[in-house]
Amino acid sequence: MKVVERKKKRLKLVSDLKRDRYLYLLILPGLLFFIIFKYVPMWGIIISFQDYSPYLGVLKSEWVGFAHFQRFFTNPDFIILFRNTMMISLLNLVFFFPIPIILAILLNEVRSQVFKRSIQSIVYLPHFLSWVIIAGISFLLLSESGGIVNMMMEKLGFSRFDFLTNESTFWYLLVGQNIWKETGWGTIIFLAAVAGVNPALYEAAKMDGASRVRQIWHITLPGIRNVIIVLFILRLGNIMDVGFEQVFLMMNGAVSQVADVFETYVYRNGIQSGQFSYTTAVGLFKSVIGLALVVLANWLAKLFGEEGIY
Repeated sequence: MKVVERKKKRLKLVSDLKRDRYLYLLILPGLLFFIIFKYVPMWGIIISFQDYSPYLGVLKSEWVGFAHFQRFFTNPDFIILFRNTMMISLLNLVFFFPIPIILAILLNEVRSQVFKRSIQSIVYLPHFLSWVIIAGISFLLLSESGGIVNMMMEKLGFSRFDFLTNESTFWYLLVGQNIWKETGWGTIIFLAAVAGVNPALYEAAKMDGASRVRQIWHITLPGIRNVIIVLFILRLGNIMDVGFEQVFLMMNGAVSQVADVFETYVYRNGIQSGQFSYTTAVGLFKSVIGLALVVLANWLAKLFGEEGIY
C-alpha cells in the first residue's frame, strides 16, 4: 500500500514539474548564485584542520587536526573576544531589535499618508550611508576637542565628555550608531506584517470599545508575532557577527580592550599576518555557534507552538 502511495506521489511530482517547468526555471539564477558563491567556497573550511601553505596548496598542506582550535581556545585573547562580541550582540538584541517593531506600529497608527511617507523616507535614508560616513559623522559630533555635542555641553555649563575613547560607553556608542542607521530599514518587514493583519479585527474591536492601545496589544502584536519570532531566530544566527566595518572604524588604542571582536581579530591575524588556517578555525567556531543557536531557538519556538523557520 505504501509503495503505491509513494508511486502516486512521485508521478504527481513529475507531473507538477512538467506543468510548471517555466516557473521553476525562474529560481535557477538564485539557485546558481547560492551554489557558486555560498556552497562551493565552503570547501575552504578544511584548511582549518591543516597547517595551510599557499605554496603547497590544500592537497599537499600538512593535516594538524584540531590544533588550531586548541590554540584559539587556550589563547588569553579568546575570553576578551568572546566577552566583547557577546556583549555588543546582546545589547543590540535588547536595545536595537525592538525599536523597528515599535516604529512600525507607531507608523501604522499615523493617519496622514503624506506625513507617514515623509517619516518613512527620512528614517530609511541612513541605511544607504556607508559605515565610513557614519564614523565620520560620529567624530564630527562626539569628538572631545571639536565635537558639536561637546561644544554645546560646554556652553550649557557641563564639562566635556570623551565619548570616542571611553571604554565604559564604547559598546553603547556602537549600539546607538546601529539604531540610527538601521532602524528605518528594519521597519519595512514589520510594516508589511502589520499591513497583513485583518482590518475586520480592528473594526470588531472598535465596536467593543477597545482603545488604540488595546487594539495594538490584542490585535497588532499577536498578528505579527510569527514575523517577530522568525526574525529573532535569524538574528540569533548572526549573534557572533557584530560587523567588521563599524567596529574597525571606531576602534582606537584607548578602547581596544572592549572593541576587539572576532572579526577584527581574524583581520589582524588572517589578512595581515597570513595565519589562514588559524583564522579559518576562528571563523568556523563562529559559524558553529550561530548554527547551534538557530537550531536551539527554532526548536524552542516549535515547542511553544510557533512556526519557526523550518
